[in-house]
Amino acid sequence: MRNGIRLGVDVGSVRIGVARSDPSGLLATPVETVRRGKGDLDRLAEITAEYEVVEVVVGLPTSLSGREGQAAVVARDFANRIALRLAPVPVRLFDERLTTVTAQQGLRASGVKAKNQRGVVDQAAAVVLLQAALDTERATGRPPGSPVEPPGGRPGDRPAERPGGGIVR
Repeated sequence: MRNGIRLGVDVGSVRIGVARSDPSGLLATPVETVRRGKGDLDRLAEITAEYEVVEVVVGLPTSLSGREGQAAVVARDFANRIALRLAPVPVRLFDERLTTVTAQQGLRASGVKAKNQRGVVDQAAAVVLLQAALDTERATGRPPGSPVEPPGGRPGDRPAERPGGGIVR
C-alpha cells in the first residue's frame, strides 16, 4: 500500500462530496461538501494543498451493467479539468456504482432523517467511494481505477511554443 493522503471526490450536478484518507491509506473520512460551479476547482485545489494530497480519486458513475451514461461523461470531464488544475498531483477515475445509495442507507441506519441528509450525503458518498478505492488497492497491490490524462497531457509534458512560432524542445 502506498503512503500518502488521498482525496475522494464524488461529483454531482449541484454539489461535490469530498473525503480524505489517513496518511497510511487505510481509512476514509468526510471533509466537506463543495458547491458545484464557479470556484469549485479552486476550493478542491485548496483542500488538496491543505492536506498535502498525493492522489485524487474521482468517482465514475456507471450503470449496474457497466455502461456509462451522461453522468459518467460529466464525471470524466470534471476529472480532466481537475487533473489540469492540480497537476502534478495524479487523478484517477474509480467505478462508483451505488456509492450514493450505500451512503444514504448508512445515514438512515445511523438515524439521519432523509430531509437532513442533503448536506452530508455527498460527503458520505465520497467516503464510500474513497474507502472502496483504498480497499481495492490494498487487495490488489495496484493503484485503483484508471489514471486521468487530460487532452493534451499534463502541463510540462508538451513542447513549449516559442514567441512568434516554432517549438522549443
